[in-house]
Amino acid sequence: MGVLFDYFAAPDNDAAAATIDLVGGPSEASSPTVQLKGVDPFVQLGTAESLLTGVDYDTVIARDLAPVAMADEGARLVVPLTEELSDALSDADAARLREVAEPWSRTEEFGGQADPADLAAVLTGLAELARGAKTRGDRLCCWVCV
Repeated sequence: MGVLFDYFAAPDNDAAAATIDLVGGPSEASSPTVQLKGVDPFVQLGTAESLLTGVDYDTVIARDLAPVAMADEGARLVVPLTEELSDALSDADAARLREVAEPWSRTEEFGGQADPADLAAVLTGLAELARGAKTRGDRLCCWVCV
């Protein structure tokens, strides 16, 4: 089984951290969740953030995505996403998400082989999650299980 990445919305870091021990991830806490395999919050979403915002990739990945919870010697993490990424996702319309999916699909992290339509669907799901989080005043986070 590959690494699981569950993207979810939480009202604060404490609520996000509380999901660390949930066997099924944050969806067990009834948190709005987008479950993805193979799209990590560090490198791959860093690239997506760079493409969405126009901010240089090195600047994006230099931002500290410090875990708010860690278990099993780092095999499970909960990491808040940047406000910049959340805002960019929330503000992007469907055309913009499809536009970004094309160059994102050709990046090294995907081996240059990802389907842009699949990545547009990923971005659409994350954008819907971001819009809901923004409406509620929540923040986006990622639950990682290796």
